[in-house]
Amino acid sequence: MARKPREKKKLPQTKIKIAFEKETVDLSLDQIAAVRIIPPAVLKGKQFQKILASIREEGIVEPPAVFPDKGSKDKYILLEGHLRIAALKELGKSRVTCLVSTDDEAYTFNKHADHPPPVQEHKMILKAVKRGVPEERIARALNCDVASIVRRRTLLTGVCKEATCLLKDKMVAVNVFSILKRMKPMRQIEAVTLMNSANIYSHSFAKAMLARTPKSQLVEPDKPKKIKGLSDPDMVHMESESGRLQEEYLLAEESFNKNKMDFIIARGYLGALLGNARVVGYLARYRSDILSTFQKIAEITSLRGTAA
Repeated sequence: MARKPREKKKLPQTKIKIAFEKETVDLSLDQIAAVRIIPPAVLKGKQFQKILASIREEGIVEPPAVFPDKGSKDKYILLEGHLRIAALKELGKSRVTCLVSTDDEAYTFNKHADHPPPVQEHKMILKAVKRGVPEERIARALNCDVASIVRRRTLLTGVCKEATCLLKDKMVAVNVFSILKRMKPMRQIEAVTLMNSANIYSHSFAKAMLARTPKSQLVEPDKPKKIKGLSDPDMVHMESESGRLQEEYLLAEESFNKNKMDFIIARGYLGALLGNARVVGYLARYRSDILSTFQKIAEITSLRGTAA
């Protein structure tokens, strides 16, 4: 007897909530209440000066995000765009067009909105140049000289696509890319992978990786590395130790990931036990020491033992 084909289960229909209202709103700066104070040092920093120059030259490109203040009519809470609002005030502007959020959680927005990573900034400059925007105008918008724009425009020339992709959303020191260009593609990928694993994107870290890169993995193997503070014998020693250290690092990382998974499973199991009133009652009556240990483990949020 032929079996009847199984009916496909229909997934329940759910409504997707939009993040912003369809229409923007034009607001007076006096109507917008900031949720955090910008330190004076930030307002004197290079990044704020770039934003200031960009708004002066091009105006607001990405509107700030606000949420209606339920406790005050015609007032809005600023969720994202504090530096842009501060720049508008410094420039003597009185109004701004804003996106109206349907959620009042400020942390849901891109925390790097005012600080584009170098790879993204490079792409923005390329797009502007292709549209015919003069480099002098881009330099004014970013508050830098034309030579700096040329360097950023060619930032990724010589860096392989795979390494670029791994760094696309990372706040990397710009001079790191000049170090990567001295390495062959496979070594670039290895170096960037180590950067991501260590979460370090400094020029000194990149130089350390260059120092222990074998000559066979360099674009110009006959060219001296010339790294300040390191002699040729030091670099030869670092090269010989590089493979062993990298292998040990990867093994340690693999072991750490396994231990982390075991910890998550164990913590979940203990959490389920402690959710059972009968188990907790028994341990409290007969083995309070074990109950205390279980509770401490269940409260740990990482392998470093940081409590919630």
